Amino acid sequence: QVQLVESGGRLVQAGGSLRLSCAASGRTAIYYSMGWFRQAPGKEREFVAAISGSGSSTSYTDSVKGRFTISRDNAFKNTVYLQLNSLEPEDTAVYYCAAGSNGPDASRYRYWGQGTQVTVSA
Repeated sequence: QVQLVESGGRLVQAGGSLRLSCAASGRTAIYYSMGWFRQAPGKEREFVAAISGSGSSTSYTDSVKGRFTISRDNAFKNTVYLQLNSLEPEDTAVYYCAAGSNGPDASRYRYWGQGTQVTVSA
């Protein structure tokens, strides 16, 4: 069993930056590929970024390429990060961390966190 807890979401002005964290617990957590998804009000949940278990491979949705960076710390904190730069009001959403896959298909992820709210003001 893997538990995921996100943190770091808050209100920020357009053009600002945030770093989201996803702390993973459970004996096998460090082996899982991980992803970040987001869901804006009235919209479907969408893929944002993913990272392999080793951290050597990453992928991003087109709208965040060059602005967001996914990374992970397996050695000490068993945590996955999402650095959000040059934020836009369109990035406002609840951001979810997920474990078990490394692609854009949400149905392939086995574990999910509770989400953290990111609000970007114009």
